[in-house]
Amino acid sequence: MTSGEYEPERLVASPVQGLRAAMRLYESGLGISGFTLCLTDLYTGARWGELAGQQRHEYDEMSRSLGILAPFKEVGGALKKHGLVVTPAEEPSPAPTRRRGAAARKGRTKTPAGTRWVQLPPSIATFYELLMDSHRHPFVFTTLEGMPWRRSNFRQRYWRPAWDGANTDNPEANDHVPAILPWFTFHEGRHTHATWLTEDGVPEVARRARLGQKMKGIARIYDHVTEPMKRQIIDVLEQRWNASLLALTATERARLTEWFPHLGPVVTRLMIRSQDGQENLISNFAPFDH
Repeated sequence: MTSGEYEPERLVASPVQGLRAAMRLYESGLGISGFTLCLTDLYTGARWGELAGQQRHEYDEMSRSLGILAPFKEVGGALKKHGLVVTPAEEPSPAPTRRRGAAARKGRTKTPAGTRWVQLPPSIATFYELLMDSHRHPFVFTTLEGMPWRRSNFRQRYWRPAWDGANTDNPEANDHVPAILPWFTFHEGRHTHATWLTEDGVPEVARRARLGQKMKGIARIYDHVTEPMKRQIIDVLEQRWNASLLALTATERARLTEWFPHLGPVVTRLMIRSQDGQENLISNFAPFDH
């Protein structure tokens, strides 16, 4: 017998769908901030609070990794980090003093396993570093006014239009924008990331460690993440990013390289390698899925 509980099926985006949504967020007025937040969601599998709460001092430039240490939380309408309310001047929240019991757990990750470092694929790390260089705010991802994001505001004003499109049933309308993947949520970026790693043959122990989840049963004692596993994750994610670049139309690639000139040589090299048959990067990805 089952519990009778209904588990809704989660949507999974393709790399090119994720890139197209990121481009729409860029064009929405958010620029590199919206573009990078979308890609970081898909290429790390981190939760909303783990990314929205990222501060620049939590980035390890040597390993190009995000420190998931004190996620953002919204409690009673207040934004909190380290259990402390974020001030209007958006000063970085100080580390809490040593406390016991429930008080000590405020502001921490969901579970001890959730406290982790998540390495970015090289291409995504480049965008993350460009974003940090573009402003001096303590929080990496901010509103146009430089304030930390509230989840509902970002979702309704930017995320939903990017994925859902506009006036999708009337292609002749002036405001028609085709949907990319209707109703795809920010949290489904986490499910997408996990699915990509599963499809690419990454061992469960490495997938769970990256997502901040504990292994179950005896595997918690005997299974461990190795350096080759970590390298495999970065390699397969970088391959998916490369495939998404090639799956764009020529017009889309031109627009992308205009925004980010460093991508010009990258795209040229990938196209030459693809034409020469050295790599079959786009065989598993549809050019547009709507």
